[in-house]
Amino acid sequence: MKFSLVTLATLVGTAVADLDPIVIKGSKFFYSSNNTQFYLRGVAYQQTADGNSYTDPLADATACARDVPIMKELRTNVIRTYAINASADHSACMKLLSEAGIYLISDLSDPSQSIDRSDPTWETSLYARYTSVIDELSQYNNTIGFFAGNEVSNTVATSDASAFVKAAVRDMKKYIKQKGYRSMGVGYATADVSTIRENMADYFDCESSDESIDFWGYNIYSWCGNSSYTDSGYNTRTEEFRNYSVPVFFAEYGCNDVTPRQFTEVTALYGDTMAQVWSGGIVYMYFQETNNYGLVSVVDSTSVSTMADFKSYSMHIATADPTGTNKASYTPTNTALQSCPTVGSDWSAKASPLPPSADVDLCECMYDAAGCVVAGSLATSKYTNLFSTVCGYTDCGGVDRNATTGVYGAYSMCTPEQQLAFALNKYYVEQGRSASACSFAGSATTKATTSATGTCSAQMKEAGTAGTGTVTTEATATADSSSSSGTSTSSSGGAMSIHSSVTFGSFQIGAYLAPALLAGVGMIAL
Repeated sequence: MKFSLVTLATLVGTAVADLDPIVIKGSKFFYSSNNTQFYLRGVAYQQTADGNSYTDPLADATACARDVPIMKELRTNVIRTYAINASADHSACMKLLSEAGIYLISDLSDPSQSIDRSDPTWETSLYARYTSVIDELSQYNNTIGFFAGNEVSNTVATSDASAFVKAAVRDMKKYIKQKGYRSMGVGYATADVSTIRENMADYFDCESSDESIDFWGYNIYSWCGNSSYTDSGYNTRTEEFRNYSVPVFFAEYGCNDVTPRQFTEVTALYGDTMAQVWSGGIVYMYFQETNNYGLVSVVDSTSVSTMADFKSYSMHIATADPTGTNKASYTPTNTALQSCPTVGSDWSAKASPLPPSADVDLCECMYDAAGCVVAGSLATSKYTNLFSTVCGYTDCGGVDRNATTGVYGAYSMCTPEQQLAFALNKYYVEQGRSASACSFAGSATTKATTSATGTCSAQMKEAGTAGTGTVTTEATATADSSSSSGTSTSSSGGAMSIHSSVTFGSFQIGAYLAPALLAGVGMIAL
């Protein structure tokens, strides 16, 4: 079957009321203005990235006008996007979605800016990226919320990375509140990995509600072909989340080991048993690509052809109408947070403390107060060697980060350039500000300093000259990532995995801190 573009002016030209925002009560989603429970009938709507290059699906009004009517035919009420350009205009697509009754959950990262499982960090450049997405999408009532990470930890060995994702969850929840935005959830989308699945779920929903996720997305591909509730393990997963304190849903599903996909799991997911626990799901995916998960194949900018999967999914989703719970009469009983997993052979992220909040102002203030910094001519590719050298001369605990021990330097959330400035200046001061102590063969340079004042002065005192103190004084939320230090535009990126067999771009920036470990000076590589 082939669908052609409906005239864009027809779809966009008529003003309509904003969609009723979705709210969270206990472990369920509800429409804000009435008592009806909201179940996700979602579709993953983004083409796979090519390296660090990606197409923002919400910035292409022509494509949205082509695709939204088709998704509406599938009774879609939610789409998931994996990366958007926060500077682009999304108004046309978001209006088309709103008119069709479709909400949005978007990932906050992009292929070049995400938490890298092989060298995890939570720093100010990532903070700026994540908050920019929130700023852009908060203006639309059909934005439900955001994923602060997608399948970042996928083995026991990489479970330490979850500490940095949880720090991102904490900071984004706080940012939304401080900015006075309407309630929008911040969650995580996890891979279905047997060795860590329970610890992952517990870790992100433990310790404090200010730090824990607002919803839990599960990327699960265990129901293949004509499987069953028990053979797929859906029964076990359902019981595992029966007492979870926040909404849980399938953030991706649709195994393609057997093709065409039959989607018999849809009947189970929205049936009486699973609907008591799960809030629906997001089928993977709209676009047909080499991974063979598509519901439609793009013909050109104005038309698509439906795949065999489209017919079977359409047939099953047509009857997905769980009864749900009445919001007014619903009193959540599963309000207790989970018990945090302990560090051991099957888990490597300490529950508390989390990495420090990414504080742009503190990092800039520290840099401004430094008399010895990185030379502007030094290529970032040479930062690793400079870290190794300077941290061989001074203790760099102020920029250390270790999720397993829970030890984090106060400036570990700054950009690599700012962290280097801290280490270089520390050594420079220890050497009596001798000119020779700020040379490093031309890799460092002296500059004029600006003394810290106000909140920043208090924070720097709490951090201490070693940078190992705990900063408790809070700064006002800001999304401004510009700085006198020339803030890096890319963070320690990692593969933004869509699920275990599909990669949304593979990329990695060198672990700046790792070589210091070889110098034996306490710089901890993650």
